[in-house]
Amino acid sequence: MAGLIRRSLDAPEEVRPFEGGMGELALVNLDAGPVGRAVFQPGWRWSKHVKPIAKTESCQAAHMCYFVSGRMKVVMDDGEEMEFGPGDFMNCPPGHDAWIVGNEACVVIDWQGFADYAKR
Repeated sequence: MAGLIRRSLDAPEEVRPFEGGMGELALVNLDAGPVGRAVFQPGWRWSKHVKPIAKTESCQAAHMCYFVSGRMKVVMDDGEEMEFGPGDFMNCPPGHDAWIVGNEACVVIDWQGFADYAKR
């Protein structure tokens, strides 16, 4: 049986900044895969601030995450849309755009979709 493991997103193993200084992704690596905390600044939009890094038409990462603060709107390639905020859990398949709603930074913890997210 494995022992206790402790990692801190306040002392991440890797930090990936978004384009234009619009936030960053902090990652810690576990045997089960990376866990990340993303901070998206007001005005952030995937299609403006991550698309140039990803080089795909829409976000192709699947996300399983929890929203700590702020609000984000997600629009799927097929037109389905939903807004998320503090306390919400999101399971989102690949093929979407997203942006921050309002003037508060959005903080998201994701334990599925950040392995290659915003990776240069």
